[in-house]
Amino acid sequence: MGKVASKYFGEIELNHGRDHCFEAKHDLSGAPLRLDLNVTAHDHFDEAALRKMDYRLRFLPELVDQVREMIAEELDQDGTNPQQFLHFHCSQLKEEQLESVFGVRDKSQLTNEVFLKALKLGHVAIFPGQPERYFVLDFTLGSHFTDEVLVVAADEDGVVDDEILWE
Repeated sequence: MGKVASKYFGEIELNHGRDHCFEAKHDLSGAPLRLDLNVTAHDHFDEAALRKMDYRLRFLPELVDQVREMIAEELDQDGTNPQQFLHFHCSQLKEEQLESVFGVRDKSQLTNEVFLKALKLGHVAIFPGQPERYFVLDFTLGSHFTDEVLVVAADEDGVVDDEILWE
């Protein structure tokens, strides 16, 4: 069982024959981000798979931009998870949270654009054994405010699934 260096996760033991989650901290455009690499005992996780993951993570900023555009589009559509997420959290909002979470002083200033700016990517889970859900991205308004997230998945080629979930 050899170890191979990953740009994001450091030294990783390959083909370890058991379930394992490797964790790393990453800086994405000045914001802290937690990365989890989830490898099951049955996954064929070799050096080529590790290199592919490192390569795909180089394009994470573009993937995040694409997801933000999707969320922005769905904020204007009735009944979508992003719109319901926004309405739920605005209805639960205390006045002192307006500035700390959204950076505005009055609820009338809480626009879709302000919401999108406050929504941060907090966690990326990587599942190399699941090509259709290779990346799972969790967007949050901050753990100090809520434990709920908007979740989006992308396949191993970085193609985003068209469903945004609220968990």
